[in-house]
Amino acid sequence: MVQVRSVLVLCTGNSARSILGEALFDRLGQGRIAAYSAGSKPKGVPHPGALRLLAAQGFDTAEFRSKSWLEFTGPGAPQIDLAITVCGNAAGEACPVFPGTPLRAHWGLPDPADETGGDAAVDAAFAETWRLLEMRVRAFMALDLGAMDRAEAETELARIGQMEGAA
Repeated sequence: MVQVRSVLVLCTGNSARSILGEALFDRLGQGRIAAYSAGSKPKGVPHPGALRLLAAQGFDTAEFRSKSWLEFTGPGAPQIDLAITVCGNAAGEACPVFPGTPLRAHWGLPDPADETGGDAAVDAAFAETWRLLEMRVRAFMALDLGAMDRAEAETELARIGQMEGAA
């Protein structure tokens, strides 16, 4: 039986995709999942496009910050049951590796922060990333992990990672 009570969404910069993933797991988990995000080389601040999208979705954007995944490896850190990387490996990004024994999944997506157009183009890229991540988080929430062993859970998590838009 697999239980997931906490999820850490990882990306390199922790300024866009991982922060959106944290927000979605928090919202769709409805208190059943503690959601976090982090990066191996955090940018220091969330991307303005991420903050605009989160505000439009009704989130208090002051709650989100760009932070190192090292915050989740030391004494006093919350236990992580599932670590998900969202880096787009097709784009040649280096995804962080999280130590320990949580379940692991790769849900690679293109980085909306790479959009170089004006605010409308950036906002459209973030909206598409939100849509793709929401699809994945909803698929995750529909899993009956309690009926699965670790290998079955990892297979299902990998399947989710290959949904529409996978990078």
